[in-house]
Amino acid sequence: MADKYYGKPQGKTKQLMSASDFHTKKKWGQNFLLEPKFVGKIIDAADLDKEQIVLEIGPGLGALTKQLAEQAGQVVAVEIDGELVALLKDILAPYDNVRVCHGDAMKVDLEQLVREAAGKEGAASVPFSVVANLPYYITTPIVMRLLEQSWSWQKMVLMVQKEVAERMVASPGGKDYGALSLGVQYRAKASIVTIVPPTVFYPRPQVDSAVVLLENRLEPPVAVTSEKILFSVIRAAFAQRRKTLLNALSNGGVAGDKEQVQQVLASCGIAPERRGETLSLAEFAAITNGFAALK
Repeated sequence: MADKYYGKPQGKTKQLMSASDFHTKKKWGQNFLLEPKFVGKIIDAADLDKEQIVLEIGPGLGALTKQLAEQAGQVVAVEIDGELVALLKDILAPYDNVRVCHGDAMKVDLEQLVREAAGKEGAASVPFSVVANLPYYITTPIVMRLLEQSWSWQKMVLMVQKEVAERMVASPGGKDYGALSLGVQYRAKASIVTIVPPTVFYPRPQVDSAVVLLENRLEPPVAVTSEKILFSVIRAAFAQRRKTLLNALSNGGVAGDKEQVQQVLASCGIAPERRGETLSLAEFAAITNGFAALK
């Protein structure tokens, strides 16, 4: 889209919204990125080719989707807003390699959609990339869902709130460090590509955004007996940040009782009064393996 864009619909965008009587819906976090400069930065970071399949969540008015269609082999765009789905099908009609799917990205089988796009419905997994301007309200849940599943995503290039991007790359000990930091860093190499001002969205959000690049690791940086237990331990440790590790894990359903938690922490050489935000990924791995040994 060629229109210069500074926080209000212009040119073709304005005409499109007026003609369809479409109004953005706050409940679904609709802040559409239409500034070509930042769409270009996302595309550059994704580094796509015609052999790749791309999953887009929250395609908006298709500004990014059209560029993805030009660069990738197949694009699967998942949109929760039925009114917007109908509009997108018209917008994206010239592209025969785009499938717009009406559904909630937290509920639909995303892996199945990717397999269908590849024409490999019976395959165990199909490599793909995730490229999206994520609705803010769903960012952490959808990223954690993708991280916790054994899906063969290769890369994620995501537009998120700046504070969420900072949490993804945070180190132990700071206020930004938490479950998202650990989940991302266990599965991926994370970096912030660029900071994005609110003026290039419509409607204009109240905060800065950032484009973040997550590159799937070939191997996790730590070895754990059970990834399921690892993510359970991480979630429990940060469910109530102010609680000590002993209390957080005891109340988080990770172990049968407080005595077992004390036993595991002692075996790892980790003081029970520490809090989750002070632990490294390696220490969480040690706790995970300790709990796995009890089962």
